[in-house]
This record gives sequence, structure tokens and C-alpha cells, in this order.
Amino acid sequence: MVKPSPETLKRSLKPIHLWAIAVGLVISGEYFGWNYGWGVAGTIGFLIATLIVTVMYITFVFSYTELTTSIPHAGGAFAYAYRALGPFGGLVAGYATLIDFLLATPAIAFALGSYLHFLYPSIPVLQSALFFNVVFILINISGIKESATFSVFITLLAVAELLLFMGIISPHFKLVNYLKDPMPFGWKGIFAALPYAVWFYLAIEGVAMVAEEVKEPSKNIPKGYISGLATLTILALGVMILTGGLTDWHTLSNLDYPLPEAIAVALGRANGLTKLFASIGLFGLIASFHGTILASSRQVFAMARGGYLPHSLSKINHRFKTPHWAIIATGFVSFAALFTGTTSQVIVLSVLGAVVMYIMSMVSLFVLRSKEPQLNRPFIAPFYPVFPAVALVLSVVCLIAIVYYNAMLSFIFFIGLVIAALLFVLTGKHKIMNDMLLSKTNAIMEHENL
Repeated sequence: MVKPSPETLKRSLKPIHLWAIAVGLVISGEYFGWNYGWGVAGTIGFLIATLIVTVMYITFVFSYTELTTSIPHAGGAFAYAYRALGPFGGLVAGYATLIDFLLATPAIAFALGSYLHFLYPSIPVLQSALFFNVVFILINISGIKESATFSVFITLLAVAELLLFMGIISPHFKLVNYLKDPMPFGWKGIFAALPYAVWFYLAIEGVAMVAEEVKEPSKNIPKGYISGLATLTILALGVMILTGGLTDWHTLSNLDYPLPEAIAVALGRANGLTKLFASIGLFGLIASFHGTILASSRQVFAMARGGYLPHSLSKINHRFKTPHWAIIATGFVSFAALFTGTTSQVIVLSVLGAVVMYIMSMVSLFVLRSKEPQLNRPFIAPFYPVFPAVALVLSVVCLIAIVYYNAMLSFIFFIGLVIAALLFVLTGKHKIMNDMLLSKTNAIMEHENL
């Protein structure tokens, strides 16, 4: 009997797990972070930015699903860009994806610490964030099925809480509050708010990182993506609009815990439901925190297995069948980010990585359609080429807006990419990767000619 490779991940995920991972990865974006968009655009300006980004994600997810089911690889966009655009394409997509997920993790950790501090002011924010880092590294090492089962449980609680939140505050909604100072910075504010609108959905693409651990990926991955996106769209618009009409939105635009504060406005800070909501509000943040550690570790694992990172990071734990060194490495990065940035800065960098990855993915889709027309595509992007083109154009618009309004952070991001590219060339990895890609391409062509 042939034994499985030591670097093979275990296939055990079903559609319910994928829905939970998709929603769980993103749902913290409904709890915090998005409200910074009010500060640069106002309520109506941010609503317009959110609608633009929602269209971008709908077209992106339907297009990205074609790539995920055609190439079910733990590297996600890194694997697609490598196959379509070569070693440097893989490097850019892999770097962007790492920034996306590695920095989403500490941003959520900041919010977890802030929520606990809201409940218990004596508990410091940073120490709480570090504590959660350690706990969820251990949970993720324990096994993918165990991690995914935890995701289902915690995500269901998080969704239920957001529905409860909307039910509690909806009687207090006043249109006059929502329309007060609706676009203080005019149309420019809409573009400045785009990264915070992206935060509503950022990381849903992380489902691709567990593609090698899904049962019947061609059938189950589309189910997970589409059901997850539908859930998130309803929650994002509901939470944003209802919260904006509750009080003077300016008072909520710079907080890491806008929802507990909104409940306190509606019911009073001394009300038992206010404390209860903040307590169970931790579930949504925990769901995303758990999911981003899962996704970022799989990206590190895939890039190490592909030769872009040290090979030791691709080792699989024999007992739990999880990439334990990759998980630990992502934890160290999160630790470092917690000591060096603010929540809004970390969010912008994470979104910048995501948008670059979206661009590389859509370009890869177009290239693969031309380069490998015979590739097995269990799921076809609807309305091709319109959907991927819309996703690509809107992603480029988001990138331009982020760079224009966040020049220094963008400089840091691109300097990091240049350093990564120089190391890639100086170590000769680009030649090795090119030879490997050429060998794989020839093998595919030979198989098609049989």
C-alpha cells in the first residue's frame, strides 16, 4: 500500500466547514475597522464606497472560484499566478497574500484586546492580544477538522449576535442621524474610504488556502464561497446602515469597539445587555482571528513547499497533520506587528496586500484562459469576461485610492516587495522556479497530447 506523502494535508472539510471558514475569516470586519471609513467619507460617502466594493467582491468571488476549483492548491493566488505568470508572478501574488493575512491577524488581535478592555478596563489591550495569539496558535496546530469544527460553532454564534445587534438597535434608528453630515469630504472621501469598505469582506479568499483539505473540492468550494458571500453582504449592509442612524456617527468613527458602544448608546452603559453583547461580541473577533491564522499559515506552508520560503516551514506534524512550523512562524509575525502599529495602519497594509492579490488573480484567470484552454474547470466564472474584468478594474481603482491616500504605508509595502524580489534573484531561486515551471508545463502538454 502506498503511504501518503509527509507533506500531504488531510481532506476532511465539507460545505458547512467552508461556509464557516469563509464567514469566520471575514466577520470581524463587521465588528470593527469599517467605521474608520465614516471618518474619511461620512455615512453616505462610505455607503457608496461599500456598494462599489460589494460589486467588486461579488464579481471577484465568482471569478476566483474558477481558479480555486481548477487548481485546488493551498497556495491560493500564489499558485495561480505562478502557473499563469511564472516565478515572479508567483512571488508578487504570494507576497501580497502574506501581507493580507499576516497583518489581518494582529489587527483583529488589537480589536479583541479592545473589546476585553471595554468590558474590564483593568485588562491591558496589548497583553490580551498577545494572549489570544498564543491560544489560537495551539488550537490551529491541533488539527484541521478540529479547527474547522470550532469555526462552525464560533461563526454561528457570531452571526447570531450580529442579527441580535440589528434587532436591538433597529427601533432606535433615525434617518436624520444617518443623513447628518453625510459626505463631509465630498466625492474624494469615497475613494479614501475604499480600504475600510474592503475590510467588510477582506479574507474571504482565504477559503482557497484550505483547498487541499476539502472533500470533493470542485463541488464543495463553490458552495462555501457563494453562501459565505451572501451571508456577509447582508450582515455588512445591515450593521453599517443601522449603526449610522443610531446617534452622531462621529462619536463611533474612531473606536476599535463601535458595536458595544452603539448598544450602550441605545440601552445605556449600565444595561445588562450592553455588557452581555460586548462579551459575546468576542465570538465574531475570535472566529476571524482563528480563521486568519489558519489561512496565513497555509500560505506560508505552500510558499515554503514551493521553494519561496525556508523548506522547514513546509513540515507537517505527524500527529495532527497540520503545518506546525508555518503556524508558529505566522504567530511570531503577528507578535511583531502588535508592537509596531496602530489598528488603522495595520488594516490599510492588510487591505493593500489583498487588493494586489486580487489584481494578480484576475490577471492570472485571463492568462490561463488563453494559455491553458483545456484546463479542467469544474466551475466556470459566469458572464466571462465581464465579471473578472469588473473585479480587475475595481481592484485597480482601490489600489490607486489606497496608494494616493496612504503614501507612506504604500511605500513600505512596495519596498518590502522589492527586497523580496532582490533576494529571490540573488539566491538564484528565480532560475530554479522557472525550470520547475517549464518541466510542469511540458508534462501537462504531453498529457494533453496523449
